[in-house]
Amino acid sequence: MSNNGKTNILNNKNCFLTGATGGIGIKIAEQMADQGCNLFLTSQDAEGLDEMKQTLQNVKVVLEPGDLTKLEDVERIIKKAKEEFGNIDILINCAGVFPVKFLEDSTIEDFEDCFNVNMRAPFLFCQAFSPSMVKNKWGRIVNIGSSSAYSGFKETSIYCASKHALLGFSRALYQELKEDGIRVFCISPGSVKTEMGRRIKNQDFSTFIDPEEIAEYIAFAISFDNEMVSEEIRLNRIQTQ
Repeated sequence: MSNNGKTNILNNKNCFLTGATGGIGIKIAEQMADQGCNLFLTSQDAEGLDEMKQTLQNVKVVLEPGDLTKLEDVERIIKKAKEEFGNIDILINCAGVFPVKFLEDSTIEDFEDCFNVNMRAPFLFCQAFSPSMVKNKWGRIVNIGSSSAYSGFKETSIYCASKHALLGFSRALYQELKEDGIRVFCISPGSVKTEMGRRIKNQDFSTFIDPEEIAEYIAFAISFDNEMVSEEIRLNRIQTQ
């Protein structure tokens, strides 16, 4: 049983997580392990994945490093996940890149890398793992968005565009899959206390959101299994000035 008295429906589910060694990803992995989920973790940081595995106890943990800008790596990761788990019950697209450049300084490579990680990879993982969710009439897809999905900020035009795309994709997928018992969430935090967050200009890092709270909120949101769903969630920080 969970702390709020509900049955822990996440226990023994298979969870696939991208960006697992990032500031938010680490906390999500820990939270999912606490919920009893088996974990398939991917990231570019192979050494970081190995270190994480040492801290995750009492659940099955499979690691597969890869570069999500490369289609062949994405395909290899999908194949490994299916071989190891058969089906994925919970898909969390957390990997992201954050180019900070004025438009005139941005290159087509910047654009392609950002969209390949922030949008193409979630599309491919959703496409690969949702059929088994449909078959089982149960699934959770969590796309980690951003406050930039609702606004625009200078020097981040490519990033903002990618997060707007992810939000639109999530909205459409929610409508497409809801009748099959699959809940799609786009969870969009404001600035977060991570290394990526340190790149945000002209803001007070000390006021940023704690990634552990984001992970706790995700586990809470996806644990409801009756009629209620919050498919689009914005997590804002309290700014006193």
